[in-house]
Amino acid sequence: MATDFAEALKSGQCFLFDGSTPTVLYERGVYINRSFDEANLSSPELVRSIHEEFRAGGAQIMTTNTWAANQMKLQGYGLKEQLAEINRSGARLAREVLQDGAPGWVAGAIGPLGVRIEPWGPTSFDEAQGYFAEQAQALLEGGVDLFVLEGFADLNEIHQAILAIKKVCGLPIAAMMTPNDEGQTLYGTEPEWYIRKLTDWGAALVGVNGGSGPAPLLDLLKRFKTVTDCPLILQPSAGLPRMVDGRLLYMASPEYLGEFARQAFQLGARAVGGDAGTSAAHIRAMRGALRQERAFVEGISERAEPETPHPGVPTAERSAFSRKLAAGGFVITVELVPPKGTSTDKMVEKAEHCRLRGVDAINIPDGPRAMARMSALATAVIIQRRVGMETLMHFACRDRNLLGIQSDLLGAAALGLQNVLAITGDPPKLGPYPTATAVFDVDAIGLVNIVSQLNRGLDLGGSDIGIPTRFCVGVGANPVAVDMDREMQRFRYKVEAGAEWAITQPIFDADALFHFLEFATPLGIPIIAGIWPLKSLRNAEFMANEVPGVRVPPEILARMARWTSAGDQLKEGIAIAQETIAKVRPSVRGLQLSAPLGQVELLDSLMGIGR
Repeated sequence: MATDFAEALKSGQCFLFDGSTPTVLYERGVYINRSFDEANLSSPELVRSIHEEFRAGGAQIMTTNTWAANQMKLQGYGLKEQLAEINRSGARLAREVLQDGAPGWVAGAIGPLGVRIEPWGPTSFDEAQGYFAEQAQALLEGGVDLFVLEGFADLNEIHQAILAIKKVCGLPIAAMMTPNDEGQTLYGTEPEWYIRKLTDWGAALVGVNGGSGPAPLLDLLKRFKTVTDCPLILQPSAGLPRMVDGRLLYMASPEYLGEFARQAFQLGARAVGGDAGTSAAHIRAMRGALRQERAFVEGISERAEPETPHPGVPTAERSAFSRKLAAGGFVITVELVPPKGTSTDKMVEKAEHCRLRGVDAINIPDGPRAMARMSALATAVIIQRRVGMETLMHFACRDRNLLGIQSDLLGAAALGLQNVLAITGDPPKLGPYPTATAVFDVDAIGLVNIVSQLNRGLDLGGSDIGIPTRFCVGVGANPVAVDMDREMQRFRYKVEAGAEWAITQPIFDADALFHFLEFATPLGIPIIAGIWPLKSLRNAEFMANEVPGVRVPPEILARMARWTSAGDQLKEGIAIAQETIAKVRPSVRGLQLSAPLGQVELLDSLMGIGR
C-alpha cells in the first residue's frame, strides 16, 4: 500500500491513471448488450487480467470497473439488486493488482446516472445525491483510496456527485467534465466556468476526459491554468472510433498518446490517463512521458533500498578529473566527436595533441544531433587505452531501455571508464533517420538516479551487484533555455539525484551564464562553461539556427559578418571566444572547448587563457 493519496498529491508528484477497461472488455468479447460493470462478478479473472496489464504498463492509479454501476443504469440490465456487490467487487479486483510493492492507489469510478436531473429533467437533486451516495458507499466498503468522476456533461449533476461523496467520506475526488473540441460541455458550459466551479466545490483534481482525441485537451489545459491553482488532470480518448471489419477501432496510436502526455506534463498537468479506446499499450507510452518529466524510474525511486547499501567510493577518489574538481582545481576538457566510420587514427592524433597541452579530459558526445557515429563507449575506451588520458563519456537515454542502460554502464565500468555525462539525447527527428525509434525510458534526471544507484552497489531492482561502480557523474545545463524556470527546476532535480558537476551549452552571452549561476552556484556543484570558437560566419549562422539549446546574439553574428575572408572570420571567432573566456573564467570551475570541424589546433590560444 502506498502513502495516503492526499499526502502524495500535496508532495507535488505527477500521476499516471490507467486506460479504458470497458474498451478492452469489448475487444475480448463482452459486447455492448451486456453490462461491462457486471463482469466484476461473472468474469472477475478477465477484469483482473486487464487491471494487471494496465499496471504492468505503468499505471499508478487503478480505476475500478464501475463507471456505470449506479442504480439507474444497472436497473436497465436487471442488476439493481447487485449494485453494492458489483461496486465492492470492482474495488477489490483493482486492489489485488497493487500487491507488487510499488506505489499505487485505487480510484472508485463513478459516471453520470444516465437520466436528466433538475432543472433539465424529473430527477431531483436529492434523488441524484442519493443514487451517487449509494454507489460511493459501496466503493468505499470495497477499499478505494479516492474517487474519480468522469464523463459528465451536466455541471449540476457532477455537483451532486461531489456533494454525495463528501457526505459519505472525506476521500479525495478527481472531477472531470467531457468537452467538445471547443471545450464546452453538451449543455454549452464554458471550460473556464466549469473548472472554476469544480475547484470551488472542493475537488482535489479537476480536468476533462474523453472528447474527440488528445489534441484539443492540450489547448484546454492552458485555459484551465488561468482560472485555477488546483491540480489538473487530462484523460483523452484515443480519437473518434471507426468501424473496421465490423469492429469499432480507435485510431490514435500509443506513440501519439505518449507525446500528448509529455506535452501535458510540460504544460503543468499533474495527472494523465486514458479514456475510451486506450489500452495498456497507450498507458505504457504515456508512462515514458512521466518518467522523462519526473524521473519516474521503476526499481529506483519506487522500491526501498536495502538497509545496508555500499557506501560507495568517495567522489574525490573516482577519477583524476573528479579529484581535481574536489580539490578546487580548474579543469579543461576538449570535445571530440566520434568518427562516422571505423578508422580512429585521426581522432587519436587529436587526443594526443590535447594531452601534450595539458587538457584534463576528452569529452565524447553520444550520437549528437541524432547522427549515427561510432559509440561513445567504444570511442572512450580507445582514447583512454591508446592516448592514456581520461575521457568524459556522454551517455544518452534516447537509444537504450532500462536494461540496456544498466548493461552498458556496467560494461563501461568494467572497461575502466570513470566519468559519465548523463544526457537525455537529441530526438531522432533532428537527424537523418527521423523515423527511427527513440526509447527515452528515462531522461537525464532518471539516468543520474541509475548511476547513483550503481555507485552504491545496487542494481535497478535494489539487488547487490558486488563491487560498486565508481562513476563521476555530470549533467548538461542550458543557461539560455527558452523556459528558464523549467530548466532551473530540472537542474535542481539533477543535483538532488546525484549530479556532481555540470557542463553548459556553448556560451556566447556571458550575462546569460551569470544569471544562471546565481541559481546554480548555491546548489554546490562545479559548473564548467562550454566554449565554441566560431570558425566562420556560416558556422555562426549554423550554431544560431540549427543547434538546439544554443543562442548566438545578433551582435555576435554582426561581428562575424564584418569580415569577408575566411581567415579574418576565423580570427574574429577566436577573439570572441577569448573575450568570453576572460569574462566567465572567474565564475566557473572549468572550460569545455569544442574544436570547430575537429581542428583542435585552433584551441591552442584558448587553453592558456583558461589556465
